[in-house]
Amino acid sequence: MAPFRSSVARFLRRPGSAPAPGATVSTPPPLVGFVVHGAGGVHPASAHIRVTGRMSALAATGAAIVAQVDPVRWADGSDTAHIDVLLVQRDAFPLASVDAALERAAREGTRIVAEIDDDFFSDDARARLARAEYAPDRLESVQRIVRAADVVVTSTEPLGAVLRAEGLDVVVVPNAVQPGMWGDGPVRPDPDGPRRVLYMGSATHGGDLDLLRPVFDGFADATGRPVRLEVIGVTDVDDQWFDRLPLPEGGTHYPEFVAFLRANASRWSAGVAPLTADPFNDAKSDLKFLEYAMLGLPFVGSDRPSYAGVDAHGGLLAGDGVDPWRRALLTAFAESDARVALAQEYVRAERSIGAETAWRAALGV
Repeated sequence: MAPFRSSVARFLRRPGSAPAPGATVSTPPPLVGFVVHGAGGVHPASAHIRVTGRMSALAATGAAIVAQVDPVRWADGSDTAHIDVLLVQRDAFPLASVDAALERAAREGTRIVAEIDDDFFSDDARARLARAEYAPDRLESVQRIVRAADVVVTSTEPLGAVLRAEGLDVVVVPNAVQPGMWGDGPVRPDPDGPRRVLYMGSATHGGDLDLLRPVFDGFADATGRPVRLEVIGVTDVDDQWFDRLPLPEGGTHYPEFVAFLRANASRWSAGVAPLTADPFNDAKSDLKFLEYAMLGLPFVGSDRPSYAGVDAHGGLLAGDGVDPWRRALLTAFAESDARVALAQEYVRAERSIGAETAWRAALGV
């Protein structure tokens, strides 16, 4: 994706000569600004998945001009561009600049759209986020922007219900992927050594990882080959019951992360997504199913609301307990090609980033 410049002042209409009498004056497309973490095309995964890929698709239609906005400069007025729509993702607006930004938006008639894909409102969810990575000012920034927004865009119906209970206007736009970033067809896992299974995720998933400890304790496939869990991210704690695959030194942004996964895809025979039974997890999306599918791996996930329906598209769902998980994993190993093909067909047809109708309706363009 081409990088967006962080200032939108260059899009201000410049005065020119008056149109000739009788000439048709075309209305310029609206200017849609967005505020996400990162700059120059380097953003967190959530920004690539939920915002910047869709902004690129929107710009390609010609229905809007899009640009990344520096939140501090726009709030204090040093960026003078009039923005028709301003989308803010999660906590990307610094708390100290929120009041000034909301005042400017009200004064200039800028439509504010908030974008979140986690529960930032229930007490249990806020406590979990605070333990993982969110300082109090980050949580407060999300609360202030979301409550002031004209509309909130989110990724799942359960999360939409949480937000509607707060009296908010909500549009649900399910997560999607950019197929051009991914591979095509199932992977061919390395036949040597243990059979590896991938689990990747953010630091909010440490508790979910514990569900898999007894599953992989002494687990072997149908041929007696040992099965090991390999973790990317998820927890800072190392333990002997799983292996860790470190990211390249210095970290990586999402397109590089996808390239890293593709370069290592032959290590794995399946991808897993365990979820404990709690409201925070029930509001999560099925993004891991989409990513594992496009990586070429059969999917096994917890039978929780987040993954409801993926079994109709090649995914496998496992109830809590050792036996359900092992049965599902053995099925994934045996039926990998067919399940990956079915999943990829679904993702390309129905869950790929584009100028989605609901997305554009939320922006009002």
